[in-house]
Amino acid sequence: MKAFFVFSGQGAQSVGMGRDLCDTSSAAKAIFDRADCALGYKLSDIIWNGPMEKLTDSRFCQTAIYTTSCAALAAFQEKFTISPVACAGLSLGEYAAFYAGKAFDFETGLKLLQRRGELMDAACKANPGGMASVLGAEREVVEKVCREVDLDVANYNSPAQIVISGPKEKIDAACAKLREAGVRKIVVLNVAGSFHSRLMHSAGEELKSALAAAKITTPEVAVLHNYTALPAGTPDEIRANLAAQVSGSVKWEMCLRYAVENLGADTVIEFGPGNVLTGLARRTIEGLTLVNINSSASLDELSFQ
Repeated sequence: MKAFFVFSGQGAQSVGMGRDLCDTSSAAKAIFDRADCALGYKLSDIIWNGPMEKLTDSRFCQTAIYTTSCAALAAFQEKFTISPVACAGLSLGEYAAFYAGKAFDFETGLKLLQRRGELMDAACKANPGGMASVLGAEREVVEKVCREVDLDVANYNSPAQIVISGPKEKIDAACAKLREAGVRKIVVLNVAGSFHSRLMHSAGEELKSALAAAKITTPEVAVLHNYTALPAGTPDEIRANLAAQVSGSVKWEMCLRYAVENLGADTVIEFGPGNVLTGLARRTIEGLTLVNINSSASLDELSFQ
């Protein structure tokens, strides 16, 4: 087995996530305890008790999903000794991927995401916008419409799903043009702002100072950047790509293909709440073994031959 470890992104959160992992795994509990200690408040209480509106707030959501994903990884590693051929994470999940790849410690990733969440929240309030998921459209068609209405592609998630991002009036114009071009399924997303678009540029720029101060090393395994869909290089390259990722396109489909085609990955193991990334993998490349680690039950049911 050649495992590709992947980590959940924003939108996967749910009140109570990871609680059963904490109850059944001492390693998972230690991660939640470390998060509470490092942040100086009970993030675990927000994760487990909500309310959902607070958990969805970028100031808490990013650290909450990161902590839950790292706890799922810790519980998994208590039970299995499987090393990945590569790691990657969707948007904020990239920080959990770097933690898994030992580019930085848990607290470093947590503090970076705390700052990232604050900056993105401020950018959302200063530059209101929206996002839409375009399903079943040719990539070239979506990119052409984005150029025409001056929008950004936020995510290349799979061959059948591309997410666009920008001012709401331009989202509306793009949706109209896409329907005229024959695209039948477009979902306007209920999000706080225009993530991974130029409206987040200020957040990416301001994040650079926190990244510069963080202790980051070259990872021990390949960690694929959202921004380039290529393995991370030097610590300075990691810092530059994490900053650029805030307003740049997430090339998730390309990351998956790189792991499979260049590194031989045949098993995708998703850590954290939900099952979005294994779902995208199923729709992108046939024949992969897909595993979700998001609860104690998912661990109890798991065995590797």
